[in-house]
Amino acid sequence: MTIRFDDRVAIVTGAGGGLGRSHALALAARGAKVVVNDLGGDAAGNGGTSDAADAVVKEIIDAGGEAIAHGANVANAEHVADMVKTAMDKWGRVDILINNAGVLRDKTFVKMEIKDFEFVVDVHLMGSVNCTKAVWEIMREQGYGRIVMTTSSSGLYGNFGQSNYGAAKMALVGFMNTLCLEGGKYDIKVNCLAPMAATQMTEGLLPEEAFRLSTPESVTAGLLTLCDDGAPNRVTLCAGAGGYARAITYETEGTYLTPDEQTPENVRAAWDAISDPKGQEEFVTGGQQSMKFVGKAVAALKA
Repeated sequence: MTIRFDDRVAIVTGAGGGLGRSHALALAARGAKVVVNDLGGDAAGNGGTSDAADAVVKEIIDAGGEAIAHGANVANAEHVADMVKTAMDKWGRVDILINNAGVLRDKTFVKMEIKDFEFVVDVHLMGSVNCTKAVWEIMREQGYGRIVMTTSSSGLYGNFGQSNYGAAKMALVGFMNTLCLEGGKYDIKVNCLAPMAATQMTEGLLPEEAFRLSTPESVTAGLLTLCDDGAPNRVTLCAGAGGYARAITYETEGTYLTPDEQTPENVRAAWDAISDPKGQEEFVTGGQQSMKFVGKAVAALKA
């Protein structure tokens, strides 16, 4: 089966270069009409020009596709609303949203100024929230939508000097976890991509050979599987250098302590049982954890 996006309209944020450019070109090559969004700043979010987005649009049009550029700052809800209105005015629908725009302001937490923490969270988290909010009702009304959040191994697992970036990226997983429940009956599927690629944001961080192997195109191959008609729902796909894997949060079976045993000392004493991976499960709603704990308590009362 060939994955196609004919008659679909996609918005790709941060698409003037790197991963976003790769995503936009690939979507257009497979039939999508694409809004190429880029503010045009550097990796730290400074500066701004439309040249990069315009160049990507030209590539798409020269190859026979359809695309328009928009310079919205995703952290500004009014800018985002104008971008979505522009897409609707031109094509009448929005089917796919790729929340890719991002910045880096790396420092150890002790040296980091709060303004740099807030700025990174504003772009990654609130930028994704603003864009998703602007298309959500459109997707509900048309009964179709595909949204991809860009998370990161820095959020899933941690990375030295990236407390701001990691916090924002892990927040997007939580955002996905609820949206996929709320959007399900409208055929809105929401997933996360955790990429590792050679881009402006990773230049100088990867060894030369790893940088050469870590092409944006290898990540985009995974991205396309998250936003077509047959896309999964609530998946975090990790992709880089030709490797593809899923990141899944499991909860151990754990243990139960009776009311008179519920002391910090007994919790510490039960640590091995609490941490035992045997019987661990992937939960898809918070209520499953609640039911598990309540179930253990009720079973103990009946014993």
